[in-house]
Amino acid sequence: MKSNQIYLMKWLSPIGNLYLYADEMNLLSLLFEGDSVDFLRHYKTYTLIHETNPVIELAIAQLQQYFTGDRKDFDLPILLSGTDFQKKVWAELARIPFGKTISYGEQAKNIKAEKAVRAVGTANSKNPLAIIIPCHRVISATGKIGGYAGGIAMKTKLLALEGIKI
Repeated sequence: MKSNQIYLMKWLSPIGNLYLYADEMNLLSLLFEGDSVDFLRHYKTYTLIHETNPVIELAIAQLQQYFTGDRKDFDLPILLSGTDFQKKVWAELARIPFGKTISYGEQAKNIKAEKAVRAVGTANSKNPLAIIIPCHRVISATGKIGGYAGGIAMKTKLLALEGIKI
């Protein structure tokens, strides 16, 4: 059962404002300025509480370590809301190692959906946990940066932080 209390914290990170959403037990979403709060449609009723909680504090601590180069993987309690296909796509994103990239086609092949490259890209764009689930590590087959919900400049910054130059 999904909690009806959702905590929201706006955090000024080294790459700009991030919006962290959590319930009492799990991180639900990490969004950039202007991103859609589409994940909230999975909750019939909820109360948005504009303050932090222990889950958000843990996420911020790990994000700070990531931005300083002291963390390559996240270890956070998360709850993903999405379709089965989206969850499959996001699980594959989570397997992409720090400092590595794959193409949208490779990602589709890895989940046994070779003909669904566009659907994979669309699912990536709906990823509710930017950075934590690293959709920024997916690039086009030509080696170009491709799209990104946070914008191309943000994707470039995140890749550069991981030592990747496109």
